[in-house]
Amino acid sequence: MSAEFEILLTTPPGLESYLLDEVKQAGFKRPKSITGGVIIWGGWEEVWRANMTLRGASKVLARFGAFRAFHLAQLDKRSRKFPWDEVIKKEHAVKVEVATNRKSKIYHAGAAVERIERAIKEELGAPIAGGMDDADIVIKARIDDNNVLLSVDTSGAGLHKRGHKQAMGKAPMRETMAALALRACGYRGDEPVLDPMCGSGTFLIEAAEISRNLMAGWSRSFAFEKLATFDQGAVQKIRDEWQTRDSAQHFYGSDRNVNVIGFATQNAERAGVADLCTFTPAPITKLERPNGPPGLVMVNPPYGARVGKKNDLFALYAAFGSVMREQFAGWRIGMITADTRLAEATKLNWLPTGAPIAHGGLKVKLFRTDVL
Repeated sequence: MSAEFEILLTTPPGLESYLLDEVKQAGFKRPKSITGGVIIWGGWEEVWRANMTLRGASKVLARFGAFRAFHLAQLDKRSRKFPWDEVIKKEHAVKVEVATNRKSKIYHAGAAVERIERAIKEELGAPIAGGMDDADIVIKARIDDNNVLLSVDTSGAGLHKRGHKQAMGKAPMRETMAALALRACGYRGDEPVLDPMCGSGTFLIEAAEISRNLMAGWSRSFAFEKLATFDQGAVQKIRDEWQTRDSAQHFYGSDRNVNVIGFATQNAERAGVADLCTFTPAPITKLERPNGPPGLVMVNPPYGARVGKKNDLFALYAAFGSVMREQFAGWRIGMITADTRLAEATKLNWLPTGAPIAHGGLKVKLFRTDVL
């Protein structure tokens, strides 16, 4: 296996440019945006660092090998000769996923999975997992124009699972998406953030962690820890050299649902940012501008296909817009919603929106304002 290889950082379509911005800022090599992600080049240290430190990536896939195969017998033979032990430890359960296309003579994904898994089991001695949830290691094979491209999922659970968010309300925002939405709104950790429909606190906890420069994956484990390439000393060095900082900012959350305010408080405590956050049970009509300098209002209100009834939602969005216009001069606003008509009901001056973003089976858009 070469010292440097292609590494794919995945993200929902529509967020690629913001992930690319984060990747460039973090100093990764040769970043390039593609549909559904960003490609970088590097070795295993870059794989570990991407998993542990990037806030916007959903998964980190490492391309560790490739070979040609024109038919299933050839796929079987070359899979048996492949040096799986360079990446896979035989004591860990493996599952293989295959994607093919019409350019390839091997078109039956299920048959290809069977050949590759059998080769791994018989040649390496690693057990094959019964399903994805039972797998320690997931190998992804993409057969494109008769090239078998092999990648390993080095993340395991999606990277939005930071490791400390246990309590959630309805329709929670994923941390990775929240981080990229904050970035898209110009947030860099040096201003207050307010969410008047905070739910379990995702936007505010992400913002507070960014303000303290906490490592995104500081409290979780990763699939790469079970690979043959894992170097515990090198990974610990990345953790030890990471520098946090003090934060002078504060983060304000409110929600009409008293229960989710409790969830948000618990999540902030587990994340280590409870001292930076204030959560208050209150409807949008009772929202008050906090003392101190202006900052960013970031909100993910309910929208029709998700939660709530349409007529009530128009009234809610109108009330939100009214409070923003009356009390939040000097602040910027970022809002995620699936319905442009609801955004328009706020009567706020939205900037042109970007591409739709895949979120929870829906297509949503990020609406942003300049300074009010």
